[in-house]
Amino acid sequence: MKKAYVFPGQGSQFVGMGKDLYEQSAQAKAFFEQGNEILGFRITDTMFAGTDEALKQTNVTQPAIFLHSVIKAFIAADFQPDMVAGHSLGEFSALVAAGALSFEDGLRLVAQRAQAMQKACEINPSTMAAVLGLEDALVEQICSEIKNEVVVPANYNCPGQLVISGSHQGIELAIEKLKAAGAKRALVLPVGGAFHSPLMEPARQELATAIENTPFTTPKAPIYQNVNAQATTDIATLKNNLIAQLTAPVRWTQTITHMFGDGAALFVEVGPGNVLQGLVKKIAKEAQTAAL
Repeated sequence: MKKAYVFPGQGSQFVGMGKDLYEQSAQAKAFFEQGNEILGFRITDTMFAGTDEALKQTNVTQPAIFLHSVIKAFIAADFQPDMVAGHSLGEFSALVAAGALSFEDGLRLVAQRAQAMQKACEINPSTMAAVLGLEDALVEQICSEIKNEVVVPANYNCPGQLVISGSHQGIELAIEKLKAAGAKRALVLPVGGAFHSPLMEPARQELATAIENTPFTTPKAPIYQNVNAQATTDIATLKNNLIAQLTAPVRWTQTITHMFGDGAALFVEVGPGNVLQGLVKKIAKEAQTAAL
């Protein structure tokens, strides 16, 4: 039976995450302390005992989820993936867990990504909205009909659940049209910007230089990347897709479909929360799910 390991993205964080690992494993504690050192602040204080508000800041959330996910994989006795994938930020966790990136380089890139995204949000005030109960093709069509504003599909999470991204005005217009088209729900999300849209272009440019200058090695398992939902172990492809990811949609529905089609029978979620297990069950109903 093939095992796929999947790594969550922003939104899975919770106060207290990773505290049990830190207290119960000397190896985990050493990694967390190394993370504090690399970041230049004690992120563990916010993770273990901070406020929801403090943990929600992009420059904290992204490295926090990355650390929790990667350290879980590193200290697991039986982490032997046949394939891996990560949702948005989770793709960085997947790359490190599969050995394509070192822990240090992965964390530095995640910290740079978070800062670059924060800056892009300030340059282009924007938002995202969740759309439930419509076919992907109809959501795509409605987004394309809105002129003079940026509105694009951002996260193909599972059938009937698609997140769109764009300018405040564009998202408002889209919500009206989507509700008129029969969406069960179309609601603005509490996020600071239009992730996975052309409005993240300043962040993409900034991160591209960092990724190009970071050493990658061939991973021990194929990585299914967000941009095209295809498996690869090729270093140049991994880098190019990772750069493109910031302004392109997360094709999670397609990713899980391809992994299941390639023989993954068990999907193991590595990191805080259980969001991805729920999505996997809606995409590949016959697949088994578990948490590491």
